[in-house]
Amino acid sequence: MPESGPSTPGHIPTERPETAAPASAAPGTPGPGTPGPGTPLPTEPARPGAAPTEPAASGAAARRAGLLVTLVLGGLTALPPLSMDMYLPALPEVTQALHAPAATIQLTLTACLAGMALGQLVVGPMSDKWGRRRPLLIGMLVYIAATAVCALAPSPELLIAFRLLQGLAGAAGIVIARAVVRDLYDGVEMARFFSTLMLISGVAPVVAPLIGGQILRITDWRGVFHALTLVGVLLTLVVWKWLGETLPPAKRHGGGVGAALRTMRGLLADRVFSGYVFAGGLAFAALFAYISASPFVVQEIYGASPQTFSLLFGVNSVGLVAVGQINGKLLVGRVSLDKVLGFGLAVITLAAGALLLMTSGAFGEVGLVPVAAGLFVLMSAMGLALPNTNAQALMRTPHAAGSASALLGTSSFLVGAVASPLVGIAGEATAVPMAVVQLVCALGAVACFLGLCRPWQQRQPRPA
Repeated sequence: MPESGPSTPGHIPTERPETAAPASAAPGTPGPGTPGPGTPLPTEPARPGAAPTEPAASGAAARRAGLLVTLVLGGLTALPPLSMDMYLPALPEVTQALHAPAATIQLTLTACLAGMALGQLVVGPMSDKWGRRRPLLIGMLVYIAATAVCALAPSPELLIAFRLLQGLAGAAGIVIARAVVRDLYDGVEMARFFSTLMLISGVAPVVAPLIGGQILRITDWRGVFHALTLVGVLLTLVVWKWLGETLPPAKRHGGGVGAALRTMRGLLADRVFSGYVFAGGLAFAALFAYISASPFVVQEIYGASPQTFSLLFGVNSVGLVAVGQINGKLLVGRVSLDKVLGFGLAVITLAAGALLLMTSGAFGEVGLVPVAAGLFVLMSAMGLALPNTNAQALMRTPHAAGSASALLGTSSFLVGAVASPLVGIAGEATAVPMAVVQLVCALGAVACFLGLCRPWQQRQPRPA
């Protein structure tokens, strides 16, 4: 039986089948094997050869269930940008309220990001051993408590410490959402689903800075963390009620820390998998350099208001979401994922180079509009790079989706945590460090993609 809690109206028991069932057989059907691409949900009719465990649901019910799971997983992947982006407009105010320099306050972003990276290394293997649901709920409860304490922090040191704990706990949503997608989908369908998740989670960076800016109109920066606490409570209730277990006991891995480390070592020994992990991590670091530096670049250097910054941030996020949907709806299944990924990395590199030329004065004094345009192109191209690195890496690791998802997330957040303080190394009066970090990370991503993934070679999925 799945460990999905009590059966309630609307609850989705999303456990995968354990028999060699056709691709669209209903998850929850017992027996050995894995469903093929496009196994969306437990509500599809059972096919011949599958044990009849539940009445077949209508196609409309299957679509409703699929939409609900998409929204739940989208909410989980939206939690990190909510935790980061609602707080961004308040960074200058926090520096004044806690009497700390900008570099110190940027460490609150670094701490949260590092926590999300390290937490995934723990939660990913845990979810392979105990299933997806239990570690996710525990992580969400700790996230709520840590976020509530952040709202009360009297000093930058305490704020940094509990932002670290907030990140450690929030990692559960990131890593388990990706693992659930791998449990339910494969191949092109998985790439499409990641693009759909980008649409859902992309609403968060569009809306979050706008909400953060409006919160600052009526209260101080602590109100942002009160709002995040409420978001955490609501999302936890949704997960508890509607997200079922997707990893059946027969497919879980025993063993402790040693077994988890051996699994991860085996994954990293796969050159192609490692190439996608590092390429995706470095691309994400270029993105996070923008996230970390943009409040100071836009507001302090170019004199924009918090509301203007929020609007520009939202426009850039719309670009990322829109390109992600072009990837999922138009390109996936028609164009090789590697070709799309390579094009996305090339555009990111060109945009980062243009930003470095503009911010270093190569074109003379430039205003906010050209810089904002360069950032928009860079952010939009992430819609081609990030979902495809995830899909390509996870397609090679169906036997350890939790650990593979942990490595994907950890690499991204660790490199991003390193990039975050570097963007402010020359102070608040220049955007050159941001552009340098972005260009170095983009070039590194291209090198990993070409040198390790070698997209021109024919590859077979890694055997379990």
